[in-house]
Amino acid sequence: MKILVAVKRVVDHNVRIRVRPDGKGVETTGVRMSMNPFCKHAVEAAVQLAEKGQASEIVVASIGPKASTDVILTALAMGAHRGILVETDASLETLAIAKLLAKVIEEEQPELVLLGKQAVDDDSNHVGQMLAALTERPQATFASEITLEGDRLSVTREVDYGRETIALSLPAIVTADLRLNTPRNAALPMVMKARSKPLAVRPASELAVDLAPRLIVEKISPPSERVAGSTIGSVDALAALIAADVKAMEAL
Repeated sequence: MKILVAVKRVVDHNVRIRVRPDGKGVETTGVRMSMNPFCKHAVEAAVQLAEKGQASEIVVASIGPKASTDVILTALAMGAHRGILVETDASLETLAIAKLLAKVIEEEQPELVLLGKQAVDDDSNHVGQMLAALTERPQATFASEITLEGDRLSVTREVDYGRETIALSLPAIVTADLRLNTPRNAALPMVMKARSKPLAVRPASELAVDLAPRLIVEKISPPSERVAGSTIGSVDALAALIAADVKAMEAL
């Protein structure tokens, strides 16, 4: 079974997010970038299936600027076999990303496609579902457990009321939740070995997809600063403070 894993390069989750001075986006210049955390769980799921002998090849694909090769190399160091970068410097909307990935799937014909359930930069949670519609494949989102049973997948997913387990026929698309697994840290020998693995770079224009944006971002602004808290010396003082706040609200 061939598995295709889509990964995204985002601002590292440990970095404090800053809005650009023009208010049109988030500052990325000189900022530490890394693989989207949800994507890392998708890569780990693919590697675990390969270690069980249930996957013969893991292909990692990313869409973005040349610098996105670093997240592909991370996936290769974790155990993926080869990478594909669809190179573009454009800021792409989720539908354009899904269309580009659909073209890659058309060429690669993987039995299973794994993605993170969302990216931490925009939290859209669109691409997996759009990709399933474009490729007409069954999908399971928010996966916390994946089991391969012959030519079918059993996927446990996180839902509002708890968990549900569904069966999917292959080929299929699955998006990973954080509870799916614990991603491995690649040892230095694997990092060095990753640089010798195949990594193809292709211009996005080669895939003949309309990348024109359909949305206009008028303004992005940081959230309001939180009011600093205070320490209350006793329960009586806390009760008096609450009573005063209630009285002030009633007076409005």
